Amino acid sequence: MTTEFDADEVARKVVGRLKEKFPKASVDDVEQIVREEVAILADKPVHDYVAVLAERAAKKRLKRG
Repeated sequence: MTTEFDADEVARKVVGRLKEKFPKASVDDVEQIVREEVAILADKPVHDYVAVLAERAAKKRLKRG
């Protein structure tokens, strides 16, 4: 069973998790980074894993500063 991919919903969930993990990062920066990472993956056939992959990539970027 395949569900429809909602990039905005995925981004909101990932941003929510990362705001807790990176409280010193600005919310705008976290949201921008997450949305960029989701956009990179949105047209790939990995929709079931976009949230996990985007979160990992965004974490790396936020850790770098």
